[in-house]
Amino acid sequence: MKKKQSTGMILAAVIFIVTGVISVITNTLSANYGEKKAAEAELSRMLGEVTDESASFFSDMPTNRDFIAVIPIRGTIQASGSNKYSPSLDSYNHDLLMAYVDRLIENEHNKGIILRMDTPGGGVYQADELYLKLMKYKEETDRPIWTYMESMCCSGGVYIASASDEQYANRITETGSIGVIMSTYDLSELYGKLGVKEVNIVSAKNKDMGTPGKPMTDEQMEILQSIVDEYYEQFVEIVAEGRGMDVKDVKKLADGRVYTASQALENGLIDGIKTSEEFDAYVREESGVDLFYEPKSDSGYLSWLFGSISSLQAPKTETEILLDLADRLGNGGPMFYAEPIGQ
Repeated sequence: MKKKQSTGMILAAVIFIVTGVISVITNTLSANYGEKKAAEAELSRMLGEVTDESASFFSDMPTNRDFIAVIPIRGTIQASGSNKYSPSLDSYNHDLLMAYVDRLIENEHNKGIILRMDTPGGGVYQADELYLKLMKYKEETDRPIWTYMESMCCSGGVYIASASDEQYANRITETGSIGVIMSTYDLSELYGKLGVKEVNIVSAKNKDMGTPGKPMTDEQMEILQSIVDEYYEQFVEIVAEGRGMDVKDVKKLADGRVYTASQALENGLIDGIKTSEEFDAYVREESGVDLFYEPKSDSGYLSWLFGSISSLQAPKTETEILLDLADRLGNGGPMFYAEPIGQ
C-alpha cells in the first residue's frame, strides 16, 4: 500500500512540475507566430532527448513465436501527424507505418501481413511510398499480404491494397474511386469585390499557376492535367498488376466512381466478401498461424504525459487561422482521394 502511495505521489509531483513548465511555454508561444514555431521546435528537440517513443513503439512485437502482423490504414493517407510526443496508429501515421514494415522484414517470426483498410485515400506520395515498401517486404521475405476493407477503402487505399495477394471486403464496404484529383480555387472575382488584388513576382509566367487570386490560363490547365494524367496511368497499371487484369479493363472501371463490395467483386477488384471474423479465420487457416499482432496505441505514462503536453496549445494567431483556411481550400497537389459526397 505504501509503495502504491509513493508511486502516486511521485507521479503527481512530476505532473505538477511539467504542468508548470507547460504554462510558461504556452504563454511564451502565444507572443507571435515566429517565436511560437521556434519554441515548439526546441520543445520537440528536448522531449526527443528524454524519450524516443517511436523507437519503443514496437517493443512488444513477438520475437520467439510465429505471428501475422496487422497493419491498420485508417483515415486520410498523409504525412505523419503533428503529435510527435505520443505516436499512435489510431489514425494514419506514415512514419510509423514505414518503420513497422521495416521491422517486419527483419523479424523471422513474422509470417505475413494483414492490411486493415478504412480510408478515403490521400496523398499520392505517401500512398506510393507505402506501396513500394510493402512490395519490398514481399520481394525480400516471400511472405503473403492480405487486405481486409472495412467501411471504406478508396483511391489511395486501393493503390496500397494492390500490393496484397488477396483482397476481401465487408459487405457494406465502399471501394474503388480509382483516379487522381487536384483541387484549387479561383477567388479572383471575390478578391475584386473586396478590393484585393494578388500580386506575385515570378521568374516565369507559369510560376504562380493555381494561386487563388488569379484565373488559370488554358496552358496552365493543360500543364496540371498532364500531371493528373501521368499519375492516373501509374495508378491504373498498379491496380492491373495487383489484380492480374488488363490495363484496358481497369480503365473501364477507373472513372473515379465508388463501388459497393458486391460491385467490386463482380468487376474483379476484390476476391471475396467476408465479415471480419470470417476473414480472420480464413487467414489463420491459410497461414497456419494463430497469433495476430498489432502495435499498442498506448505506450504508458510517458506517452500519456507527453501527449497531454502536445495537446496544450496557445490560441491560434491570425496567421495560423489563414494558413488553416488555405490548407482546407486545397494546395493544388495531386491526390489519390475520394471526395466525400456533399462536402
